[in-house]
Amino acid sequence: MTTKQFVLLFLAAAMFACTSTQTEQESKEDNVEEIYTDIQIAGAMKDVMWKGELAGVIELDSIQNKSGLYGLGPESFLTGELLVNNGQAYVSRVLTDSTMEVVKTFDVSAPFFVYGNVREWEETNLPGAIKSAKDLEVFIDEHSKELKRPFAFKLIGSVSAATIHIQNLPAGTKVSSPDEAHQGQTPYAIQNENVTIVGFFSTEHQGVFTHHDSWMHMHLITENEDKMGHLDEVEFDQMVLYLPKK
Repeated sequence: MTTKQFVLLFLAAAMFACTSTQTEQESKEDNVEEIYTDIQIAGAMKDVMWKGELAGVIELDSIQNKSGLYGLGPESFLTGELLVNNGQAYVSRVLTDSTMEVVKTFDVSAPFFVYGNVREWEETNLPGAIKSAKDLEVFIDEHSKELKRPFAFKLIGSVSAATIHIQNLPAGTKVSSPDEAHQGQTPYAIQNENVTIVGFFSTEHQGVFTHHDSWMHMHLITENEDKMGHLDEVEFDQMVLYLPKK
């Protein structure tokens, strides 16, 4: 074998090894993407609350990938609450101080919305000592150090008590502060119900999709799907926590 032939053979082998390694890495990355995609964020809570940007910045039916889709936010012009739970979208709206309607539809828009796709979960029985949302926030932070942040999570089980709210801003209201944005907001009490809670966790998005004093934004829907809204307070009973599979 001549020197030139040896060099060409060496270069060909090196290129094959590089391509093989790259293909293997891309395959691994594609697999991760399949089960746990990056979180997408449209709009920002602070722009709604402080700048009065109430119009929709995203149409939910424009989200192409509905497989394992989770998301939440308010309805445009703060007339309801939105939830996507495993590819099914819901909107809740106030009827009276004690009643609401919950409709399955993607034909809605949001002034801010956070969403992502998760297809595989790690399940953990929530310890009995975790009773409140603040307890949950600490627990999730401690048990998600290796996860790509932000991320979606969910809980399924029973709550002893909870308070949810639905935005119900009067038509034509101008908003330039949280107090103005919360006009018409209606709370609903829940007692001893089986529920699903969908949430998003981040230590870096306060004012974007979480409030300034929290790392979580959560919406709750009851098992019979007749109540859904933004979760304000909760007393957990027996719950299973689902975090994205690493």
